[in-house]
Amino acid sequence: MLRRRTALSFTAVAVLVATPLLTSCGTPRPGAAAVVGGQRITVAAVQTRVDAVRAAQEKSPQAAQLIEASSNLQSTTVHTLIEARVIDRAAKDAGVSVTTYEVQQARAAAEKQAGGSASLEAQVLQTYAMVPADIDDSIRTDLTLQKVAKHYGADMQTATGQAKVFKVLQQTSDKLGIDVNPRYGTWNSQKLTLDTTKDPWLTQVTATSASA
Repeated sequence: MLRRRTALSFTAVAVLVATPLLTSCGTPRPGAAAVVGGQRITVAAVQTRVDAVRAAQEKSPQAAQLIEASSNLQSTTVHTLIEARVIDRAAKDAGVSVTTYEVQQARAAAEKQAGGSASLEAQVLQTYAMVPADIDDSIRTDLTLQKVAKHYGADMQTATGQAKVFKVLQQTSDKLGIDVNPRYGTWNSQKLTLDTTKDPWLTQVTATSASA
């Protein structure tokens, strides 16, 4: 299933996570939305993605509803960008990676399930405030997380497996020394959540997996 609030399956068992995996360690560099492992995620990069989503939403007959449902889009975008870097680092530490072919195969499966590429694109915009250009990145992050879990022998369908992966990502986040610009929220280092996120990410994983 895809991230947040449910609904679209990229792969038979896929889970895209959209919550933060980090702690705040200080004040980010000027122009940075966040700094992850010494590398900036710029405010400009965040705004570019936000603008792309808003432009797509405004073309929809349900524009008002879509925009209202994604009122925290800037923070969600920061979550997604940081999340990908944390998971990538965890994968690097574990010695696992995802190929372009694997991403292509997963996207083809998602498009088939959705009823075509146009249907998939419409669904991810409506449900996840995501534009077509970002779908492959989200699939890659999802598949990478699955491989990290497999490397550590963690079954994400169980509480024990979830706890194991949670600990790995906590350690990875600490190692990266992540700083987040306060304009996007405040971080809970124990729960690995942002103050605008109602549920811990592992709870969301459980909920979406159960409905896959």
